[in-house]
Amino acid sequence: MPTHMPTPLPTVLPQPLLRGLDLGGLRLPNRVVMAPTTRARATNSALAPTELHAVHYGQRAGAGLIVTEGTWVSERAIGFIDVPGVYSEEQVAGWRRVTDVVHALGGRIVQQLWHTGAASHPDHLGGETPFGPSAVDPRERSFTASGFKETVTPREMTLAEVEWTVEEFRVASYNARRAGFDGVEIGALGVFLLAQFLNPRLNRRTDAYGGDRARRRRLLLDVVDAASDAWPGRGVGVRLSPYWDGGFFTPDASTLADFDELVTALNDRPVAYLHLRGPDLAAGDAPDLEVFARYRRRFAGPVIVNNGFGQDSANAAVAADVADAVSFATHFVANPDLVSRFALGRELAAGDPATYYRGGAEGYVDQPAAG
Repeated sequence: MPTHMPTPLPTVLPQPLLRGLDLGGLRLPNRVVMAPTTRARATNSALAPTELHAVHYGQRAGAGLIVTEGTWVSERAIGFIDVPGVYSEEQVAGWRRVTDVVHALGGRIVQQLWHTGAASHPDHLGGETPFGPSAVDPRERSFTASGFKETVTPREMTLAEVEWTVEEFRVASYNARRAGFDGVEIGALGVFLLAQFLNPRLNRRTDAYGGDRARRRRLLLDVVDAASDAWPGRGVGVRLSPYWDGGFFTPDASTLADFDELVTALNDRPVAYLHLRGPDLAAGDAPDLEVFARYRRRFAGPVIVNNGFGQDSANAAVAADVADAVSFATHFVANPDLVSRFALGRELAAGDPATYYRGGAEGYVDQPAAG
């Protein structure tokens, strides 16, 4: 009789990215993190997550940790079309469907909280002028229903508005917990509200929230404290982008020193992890690990690094102890099974930029798994 040999199991390649990690009270089975990626699929008047969101995040539950797209903490925070919020009961219910699916598939998921501030546009705010730390136009562009539009000169926030914004982050953090998330991440990166307060070129205040480094970082620290109220232990991560390039946000020695002090100050808060976005890279360039090591030396907790990493450079960052984990955005767009592809040495698929913000299932939930 013929003998049928069993099909050999695929070989899992040993690598630092596949080691487990304790992060803010969560046990991650691997160190491959899904980075926040705005996809503009909340195409409903309530800006609530839909079944498409549940499928999208569920497909990526193999990540060691999922960080959701930035989500609005209030109606005043909106600055991009078709992005979901977490300030209404309908939105909380929609996110509960997402977290239930991710958890049922063995995943872990935290919610990034977002406020665009002066980088918004009156089209998002019923014609009202956006507010920011000072009346300085950030000279950015906002994606509206009519396409990209130039920002305008914002109103300077009153102290009452600053305090109310802190409260909005507190409520949003409680809403995230009610929605079943495993924690929240404060989105203090890019050109948005919290980054605007950190920026001396945009923050020209002379009150308790501006005038020197300590006062410029006060809003972010107040937000971290407020968001932490909803979580016992360490349920709040912070995402920063010291090397964000362009316009008012181009880094220099002074702004990098500001971030040095800020990262050190985060050690006094119950921060679960620090999530750093590195500089933009030319095609083919590998990330410079030293730009992340600068802050690794200053922060006592886990560090996640991001921007321009591939499998080899990510493994190198973890192996060199520059990072505890690495987050991927573009790779997760086209590869919902990214962890498996890394583990088995499979080729990565490329995404179609034309589908990134178009809406619907195409390019969002229709990517096949490898092999």
